[in-house]
Amino acid sequence: MSRSRALLIGIGAPILVLFAIQFVPYGRDHARPPAQVRVAWDSPRTEELVRRACFDCHSNETRWPWYASMAPISWRIQTDVNLARRKLDFTAFDAGNEKMAEAAGEAAETVTRGDMPPQDYVLMHPDARLIGVDKQALVAGLEATFAAFAGRGGGGERGRSEGERPESRERSHP
Repeated sequence: MSRSRALLIGIGAPILVLFAIQFVPYGRDHARPPAQVRVAWDSPRTEELVRRACFDCHSNETRWPWYASMAPISWRIQTDVNLARRKLDFTAFDAGNEKMAEAAGEAAETVTRGDMPPQDYVLMHPDARLIGVDKQALVAGLEATFAAFAGRGGGGERGRSEGERPESRERSHP
């Protein structure tokens, strides 16, 4: 095989594969699920920080970048968002879901450790980078918002959802 033919195959084959995988339908369903029970944030500042650093994965209000429709990157992004929403969804918060309640109770700790937001996300979304006072404010806000779940592993008392008065929650759980 001649050198030019090998080069053509070496470049053409990957391009052909990239073109062909665009027809795989996974990773392009960017429809917003219906809004459900939202988290009642302890302050507007906490909500602003969560929207900036967490909402693209942990809500039904994901802002999909252009590359989220290009396979194979779209496959990873769709999988990450699906998993994040199942674990902790701030726009469809289900305090009765043990795994979601546990994730809520651990949210501040994951930010403190630097596990969230993930570094590959921050690389593509620099506004999500949390440093200094922003990180401290988010951690304090998550602790205050999800105090009912801290250290409980999801069992026990439910957290407060938007529109629910704290005194009504206490009456329903003697």
